[in-house]
Amino acid sequence: MTKLEVCCYSVDCALTAEQAGADRVELCASQADGGITPSYGTLKLAREKVTIPVHPIVRPRGGDFCYSQSEFDVLKSDVTCIRDMGFPGVVVGMLDAEGHIDMPRMWEVMALCGDMAVTFHRAFDMCLNPKVALEQLTQLGVARILTSGQQQNAEVGLPMLRELNQLTRGPIIMAGAGVRLTNLQKFVDIGLTELHSSAGRQVKSSMRYRKAGVTMSSDTDFDEFSRYCVDGDIVAAMKSTLQFDDEISRTA
Repeated sequence: MTKLEVCCYSVDCALTAEQAGADRVELCASQADGGITPSYGTLKLAREKVTIPVHPIVRPRGGDFCYSQSEFDVLKSDVTCIRDMGFPGVVVGMLDAEGHIDMPRMWEVMALCGDMAVTFHRAFDMCLNPKVALEQLTQLGVARILTSGQQQNAEVGLPMLRELNQLTRGPIIMAGAGVRLTNLQKFVDIGLTELHSSAGRQVKSSMRYRKAGVTMSSDTDFDEFSRYCVDGDIVAAMKSTLQFDDEISRTA
């Protein structure tokens, strides 16, 4: 069965994704940063409320994936906390200054993860050599690699995604970044068995009073009275499409 993972930036969004039929949630904070580690309160509530597998991202900050010692120490503490809270998986990744997988640190993280399934996130798309990285991540024993095929979006990265999927001897190749209902079939057609999507839309704030001339963002054009939320109808439509394709494959 082709699985659909939905990227969620709140517990409310995770519950929407679950109710709409998602198979798994990647739980993050800060969409503007491309996802960083959620707060303890978010993690705790997700464990209490969400019944499908939730894999939190562990990323101490936005920006690149080459971390200082203190950032790495924070990352390890967060992995340990997530493991001890009983999450079934975690999403993490690190590169060294030359753009290679930071193998010594990844070995440390893998040891901390215990039985958790490890997804190596889109740091993979910033690495120097994806084929070497695939081999290294296979050695590490990661469960899957979230990747756009080293392109800005996964549809452009289809040729690399196909090649990685043919080469892999362990990690599941999961397409992410720009995966949506309108192009879902293209990823199924190259043989991918897991897809990752935010499946969302902008939602207007419920605030009626809006203070003029004051912003919490350094970007003065940023709209603080809207936020990105998972769209349950989109998730349901994507999952229905995948189930239809799976049924066709079984009966072919």
